[in-house]
Formats: sequence, C-alpha cells, structure tokens
Amino acid sequence: MKKMAILGCGWLGLPLAKYFTSKVYIVKGSTTSIEKIEILKSFSIEPFIISLMENKIEGDINTFLNNAEVLIIDIPPKLRGINKENFVQKIKNIIPHIEKSTIKKVLFISSTSVYADTENLPIVTEETVPNPDTESGKQLYEVEQLLQNNTQFKTTILRFGGLIGANRNPINMLAGRTDVANPEAPINFIHQTDCIGVIEAILNQNSWNEIYNAVGLEHFLRKNYYSEKAKELGLTPPQFNLEKINLGKYVSNAKIKNQLGYTFKVIA
Repeated sequence: MKKMAILGCGWLGLPLAKYFTSKVYIVKGSTTSIEKIEILKSFSIEPFIISLMENKIEGDINTFLNNAEVLIIDIPPKLRGINKENFVQKIKNIIPHIEKSTIKKVLFISSTSVYADTENLPIVTEETVPNPDTESGKQLYEVEQLLQNNTQFKTTILRFGGLIGANRNPINMLAGRTDVANPEAPINFIHQTDCIGVIEAILNQNSWNEIYNAVGLEHFLRKNYYSEKAKELGLTPPQFNLEKINLGKYVSNAKIKNQLGYTFKVIA
C-alpha cells in the first residue's frame, strides 16, 4: 500500500483524505482540533494533532511524516484579522523535518492569487511570472520557491482558483450587498470534485517538479455568474458598481488538460 500524509484536513483536505483511503493509500491526516480526531478515525485516516507556528511546531511532526512517501500541504495563510501569522516562517519550520523524513514528494496547495488582478484582464498561464499584489499571494509565492528550490525532495505546486462546492460559494457572502466591484471581470473557480481529481492525476502520473494552474471550465463574468447563482439559491442578487475600472485575470487550465489529460467535470 502507498502511504501519504495530508497536512491540513480542512474543507478540502478531509474529503481528499477520505477519497484516497478508498484507493490504494494509507493516509495520515493532521488537524488542529482535538474534536476532529474521532472524525478522522471514522474514515480510516490515521489522525495527528499538528499546529505549525512561527517559532515552533506543536505535535508529533516526525511520526506524522515518517513512513510516508508523499506529503500534501493544504494549510492556508492566516493573514486576516488580529491574529496574523508569518506563513513563510511556518513552512520554513517544517522543511528540516521533511528533509530528514521518508517524504520524497511534496504537493503544495497554492493559489492563483500569486498572479495580480489588473485592468487589462490578462490571460495567465504557468509561464506567466507571478506578480502578487496581496500579502497572502506574496507569502504563497515565497513558499512555492522555498519548496521547489529544495533538492532533497520533489515539489509540485498546484495553484487553485477560488474553491467552490460542498456548501461553499462566494455568493453566500455577496448576496444583498451593494457597490460590488469588478462586474466585468472573469471568475476563476474550481469545484471540490475537480480539486481532488487533479490531485489524483498528478499522483497517478508522478508529475513532480511542476507547476499547475487549476481552474474550472468557464470564465463567466462576475455580474452574470453571481446574479444567476443568487437566483438559483433564492438569494438577493448583489448590486455591482459599473463605474470603476474592472480588475481581474483569465487563468488558463490548458496545461492540466494537455499534460495530465485531465477532463474537468464541474462547471462553476
């Protein structure tokens, strides 16, 4: 049996771990919540309490990593609100543990926020040089480079667009709001089902030391998508600001389709 460790069993990490336990993998999964231990156990996931911090790691990180070949890092930067953290330093803390473990391959879940939104609405591919304009984008890009420049393990970077599915959609926050920006900008979403499918394709094809942009099938305009989604869910549609310059980007998923041969399954 193949063995993997998933650092971060949250909205995506938990269903991902559940999926791979049904395949040919023994899965270790980390959480920061004691209450979640029994949930992980119920899905045959070996549970660990692991907390990455700027100055230390709480939990048995070495046992978590040992005897696994693949590590999937799926923990988002916490850069909003009062308790902001240095995400780069947190990842720096775990790298020495990866180096001395059995891990040979790392899949880092990043974001298309490493590409800035601009008014010319560019098409961005994996060949586009990242130019993040947010703090989270900047720290994600720095972490990408840290991992890919390390020669002691192979790293593939997976840059997801906006995550949707399983009761998660931005319309739930935008419904009824006024003065919503960027009505003519495209969405770059990916459904949870395709997140898992793309990860499986990378693992099955041993596609390491690569970078992939992962977004879904359609680049609907924000005003059209959110208006239709609000109607579909019986919510009050948002009102858009039609006067300001639109900022955004079109993220291409061509490399995933062409190189991995992956067929996206869910339209946004």
